[in-house]
Amino acid sequence: MPKSLLIVESPTKAKTLQKYLGDDIQVISSKGHIKDLPKNELGVDLEREFAPKYVTILGKAKVIQELKKAAAGIPEIYLGPDPDREGEAIAWHIAEVLGEKNHRFHRVLLLELTPKAIKAALAAPVALNRPRYDSQQARRILDRLVGYQISPLLWQKVKTGLSAGRVQSVALRLVCDRERAIMAFVPEEYWTLDACLDADAPPPFSAYLYKHKNKNIKPGSVVAVEKILDALDTAEFRVAKIDTKPQKRHPAPPFITSSLQMEANRKLRFPPKKTMSLAQRLYEGKDLGDEGPVGLITYMRSDSTRVSAEALDAVRTFIDQTYGGKYLPAAPNRFKSPKGAQEAHEAIRPTGLTRRPQDVKAHLSKDELALYELIWRRFVASQMTPAVVDLTTVDIAASDYLFRATASVLKFAGFTKVYQESRETEETAGPVKFPPLAAGDVLQLRDFDPQQHFTKPPARFTEASLIKELEVQGIGRPSTYATILTNLQDRLYVVKEKTALKPTEMGLVVSDLLVENFPNIMDPKFTAGLEDDLDRVAEGKVPWQQLMRDFYGSFAQHLDAAKTGMRKVKSIPTGLTCPECAGELVVRWGKNGEFVGCAAYPKCGFTGDFFRDARGQISLTGLEPVAPSSPGEAPGTAPVVRGKPVATGLTCPKCGKELLLRRGRLGEFLGCSGYPKCKFTQNFTRDPQGQVVPQDPEADAAYSCPREGCGGHLTKRRSRRGIFYGCSNYPKCAFTMNQPPQERACPQCQHPWLMKKGKKIICPRDECSFEETAAAGDE
Repeated sequence: MPKSLLIVESPTKAKTLQKYLGDDIQVISSKGHIKDLPKNELGVDLEREFAPKYVTILGKAKVIQELKKAAAGIPEIYLGPDPDREGEAIAWHIAEVLGEKNHRFHRVLLLELTPKAIKAALAAPVALNRPRYDSQQARRILDRLVGYQISPLLWQKVKTGLSAGRVQSVALRLVCDRERAIMAFVPEEYWTLDACLDADAPPPFSAYLYKHKNKNIKPGSVVAVEKILDALDTAEFRVAKIDTKPQKRHPAPPFITSSLQMEANRKLRFPPKKTMSLAQRLYEGKDLGDEGPVGLITYMRSDSTRVSAEALDAVRTFIDQTYGGKYLPAAPNRFKSPKGAQEAHEAIRPTGLTRRPQDVKAHLSKDELALYELIWRRFVASQMTPAVVDLTTVDIAASDYLFRATASVLKFAGFTKVYQESRETEETAGPVKFPPLAAGDVLQLRDFDPQQHFTKPPARFTEASLIKELEVQGIGRPSTYATILTNLQDRLYVVKEKTALKPTEMGLVVSDLLVENFPNIMDPKFTAGLEDDLDRVAEGKVPWQQLMRDFYGSFAQHLDAAKTGMRKVKSIPTGLTCPECAGELVVRWGKNGEFVGCAAYPKCGFTGDFFRDARGQISLTGLEPVAPSSPGEAPGTAPVVRGKPVATGLTCPKCGKELLLRRGRLGEFLGCSGYPKCKFTQNFTRDPQGQVVPQDPEADAAYSCPREGCGGHLTKRRSRRGIFYGCSNYPKCAFTMNQPPQERACPQCQHPWLMKKGKKIICPRDECSFEETAAAGDE
């Protein structure tokens, strides 16, 4: 019989630990939480200091029996769930079900799954942390009170099945407020003026209009530009000043949870939920063949940039030996952690630098490898020397105007040899090289290039930029961001258009109703303050019941008022006229999403799809030309409506009958009018005049499926999220990609086509590692 028992929350983690610990300690898993608040009731006693009513999670009774059986006769019980608030709650609930009568419980904080770290954690266990458990419990109860008491109001006032969340709803407000700012934005015209210039030697270069009489200038109209051009008609262009300065670019800190989610979204296009799932697998252990299960990264829910002294020594030695002394700073780089970070944790880093991405490639999935390489490179780069860039600025005088040109030259790669951090908006590259220039040189004007521009509205949030905004405003915690973004999209409050998050009509309505009736809950500052209060509970500074009392008083008042005062919004007026009965069209919600329907329903059954433009105006989509009813009359349009196929004049290639434009739950398609006898269907596109053009079914047949032995070919398909390319052998083969294939062979394995993924061109074959940076304009 083993001398002691270690209980963790994950079977994979248990397998990795058992490999290192041998037979002296038995390792078993609770398979996640074993207790929670009940699903079919509030589960919080408002009359008894918000006492929670925990119940055994469905299916976990058997797990509890297994835990009790394993713990029988073993006095020393080590509890090793994740080292955060959720892990603390799991540990407390396990201790409660096992009981203290015959056991002594020790809390083990496993920050990385390596032999040395595991032994160190077991040698120095800590007591169960009551304040941290209370903080998790308070957060769970707050979320339950908000969600379970506001959601039924939304069911009554808007639509059954809607939900509200303490943090989720504030994140929704941020997205909706940004959308309204975009709708209200009024673009302003402005112009830029570039001068293309020649020196005595090539190459020619461009300089932009910078100042007039020592004041910054931005022409607001073509008239202003023409006035400037007239003034410069006979002007001499002379180099006034040349200034070259070295600039240092410092490496970014190693990842914390929020920065990992943001960077994986920008570089790899991974949703936050996927990033955290992959990171969990890398932390808990991957089977590396002869080595067995190995934890490849440190704990992935961390808000600290701290790195242990041992890890710093290892990475500095690695940099010196691999890249040379000039890439190693004299002292380790230190980074400031965010406010309130748990410094007991480390940054997210590889557990062993000798396990390079290429060394573990054979044991990881494509996505696991991509994320591991991202973490590995970021950590190594974080301890390297800065990059040095020479920034040259040339000022050119012309009459009383000043033009400026800039160029940068990388003098020393530094950390960029290993890794470069991505940005939400890519910087525009300036000229790469100037000709030989000196102050006083006279330049020859080749031409002017005036360009009209308009100011742009604020950009919609992406998943990465929304996480950044939540972090900046202190809303939620990094460990909750993935769940927040997933819920917003699963509830259809927000949809993703390419990478941008756009609120649906439902999302806008729900946000407005909650702001009107629960101003505190929807106030970002109030929500951030509540997060700070929860941190104080975790530090043992505030009793959790006191936090609940302070919160619930005003919340209960708003709740009572909303029960009678909240507006009913079962539909939204559009200002559009029904083409069938001339009644008003309204936006409604069905099981397949939003649509426009006639307000006279059920007398009039017209329905159709719609879109809202950048100014917030609603229009019908799927408009087909209608023949004029009399000579000389302009063609009109009629909407493609749900349930009402539209004639196309096209012939079914299978049976010869007419093809109709139909709409299914995944969008529009062509279908035979002879259905159900003829089941022919076909995708289509539209020409510049809006006419329906059938998609050639053989158009993509030349692109063979890259999966070994599949034998299928790519076909163009539609989903509710847009067009994608999938294998013709689906469902036997599930290969898909979002971008059209690149018409050139892989230079490494000669596969006949390549694919675009994010900002890279890669080979679609899993067996091939070819990749290159996509050139601007690659489609």
